[in-house]
Amino acid sequence: MQAYVGIDVHRRRSQIAVMDGGGRMAVNRNVPNGRETLVDVIGDLPVGTPVAFEAAFGWGWLLELLQDHGFEPHLAHPLQCRAIAAARLKNDKVDAETLAHLLRADLLPEAWIAPPHVRQQRTILRHRAQLVRLRTLLRNRIHAVLADHGFDRMGAARNCWSAQGREWLNGLPLPAASRTVVADLLETIDALQQVIDRLDTTLTQMAKADPRVKALTVLPGIGQLTALIILAEVGDVSRFGSARKLASWAGLAPTVRGSDRTVRYGHISKQGDPWLRWIMCEAAHVAKRSPDYIDFYARVAHRRGKKIAIIAVARKLLTRAYHVLREAEEAARDTAQPRYSS
Repeated sequence: MQAYVGIDVHRRRSQIAVMDGGGRMAVNRNVPNGRETLVDVIGDLPVGTPVAFEAAFGWGWLLELLQDHGFEPHLAHPLQCRAIAAARLKNDKVDAETLAHLLRADLLPEAWIAPPHVRQQRTILRHRAQLVRLRTLLRNRIHAVLADHGFDRMGAARNCWSAQGREWLNGLPLPAASRTVVADLLETIDALQQVIDRLDTTLTQMAKADPRVKALTVLPGIGQLTALIILAEVGDVSRFGSARKLASWAGLAPTVRGSDRTVRYGHISKQGDPWLRWIMCEAAHVAKRSPDYIDFYARVAHRRGKKIAIIAVARKLLTRAYHVLREAEEAARDTAQPRYSS
């Protein structure tokens, strides 16, 4: 008989519920996370058994385990599992049973499981972005120390991080403790910069090998790094039926509340991929000065403000990126098809 498995995953332990085709619970156990413990519970189930689990912290190891043993993984969308969130009685045992029941009834709201190469690309790009954010935090800390002593204006040097700026920093009459703080922060920044430069070399080679990057960089505000992040976060663009759906998935679409003939549009939902939304807003800050968007940005900024205008440009830019990727996908498909001459 067909079995359905629901797993409520946590950091150290997981609740595993096994339900048969008739809706009866066969197993509902709490076990420590690990390959051996999970195989002891579900290892005897036939190959192809569907298994549902939520996109919780650290679910990658579970996906690899299920795929290695021939199971059919289903990643549940945590925000759309209303049957779990709205339950009156909510614990791990009930959550795992609910996942198995939703899977059996074909009512499970699923999230897309990115293939391994896309997940690895996301990992390295997000790693670089986090290192850059850390570098910015350290630089801001140096500016705070300088401002505390009245040295917030640099004079001839454009920034503290160029050769001229470093000379200006070294010549400042700072107290001993503040000098130590600045020196330690600069040393950490230099170490981070070496890692960032190494990652940039790897990402540059990755960009040259992907023709879609070249197609995306034609758009204003999108460089090689931005294009790589878009490709990694979007993954397979064909899973989106339209540019509107992609914008909604990125959290750049406005919320809609409608009743009878009254429809009200609100602010963006922000319920989507935060990395894609962030990089599109970063690209919009550059694209707003291009001939394609300067007039549009000015009109929206005049009516709604600069922040909303940036969001509007980001959504338009993502729409164009969607069509560029679909065209690149169709061109690659046509190239791959063999042509026969009569």
